[in-house]
Amino acid sequence: MIILKSRREIDRMRIASNIVAKVLAGLRLLVCPGVTTYELEQYASAETLKHNAKSAFRGYHNYPSSLCCSPNNQVVHGLPNKVPLNSGDILSLDFGVVYDGFFGDAAVTIPVGTVSAAASRLITVTEESLYAAISMATIGNRLGDISSAVQCYVESRGFSVVRDFVGHGIGRSLHEDPQIPNYGVPGKGVKLKAGMVLAIEPMINEKSHDVKILSDNWTVVTSDGGLSAHFEHTVVITESGPEILTWLK
Repeated sequence: MIILKSRREIDRMRIASNIVAKVLAGLRLLVCPGVTTYELEQYASAETLKHNAKSAFRGYHNYPSSLCCSPNNQVVHGLPNKVPLNSGDILSLDFGVVYDGFFGDAAVTIPVGTVSAAASRLITVTEESLYAAISMATIGNRLGDISSAVQCYVESRGFSVVRDFVGHGIGRSLHEDPQIPNYGVPGKGVKLKAGMVLAIEPMINEKSHDVKILSDNWTVVTSDGGLSAHFEHTVVITESGPEILTWLK
């Protein structure tokens, strides 16, 4: 069941989402060669407490951390560790909080030091596909319009869309209906209405869309070892168009 949010509820989600945006902005400044994802996790956890929020991820289905850190061929759900990052790596960071009973959720992919032209292009195309999708999050459109926007943008540029993991509705729960695939048919699916809040999150691979889960039962990697990038925003559909709640203010 899709739960439409009231203006008051959206205001509360706006606060949670702004905390997410601020923490991710701080993390961007910390990412450099030599830093560990464990250090990034420590920062995210401390900042969450400073904002009187709680982690959206820690303890969710027993996930052990506040931050998902997925370098290079890791797609999503990478676990923080004490291995230093190297120049040339790319790092996807997925972060969420719950504040006053409502969730915010966002993700970015960040170059570490100097990266290859191919890696830089993957990051750029993935981020641009997110905004192509958000532009379709308008009243009267359908869910397939969002999904198709990602797929068409990405595949026309030679990359592939992960099919095993999807975006989602969000509100009082981290994951609500509807599921939002990053591939689909325009004009199909649920009709979009004001008050829907969606976590739209393209996960895009350099090569094949096939993925697998490692033995830790969390880390998702590309099956062929190719790079992967991930961007996400929490977005509310309004009478005047989509509003990005996790945009830094």
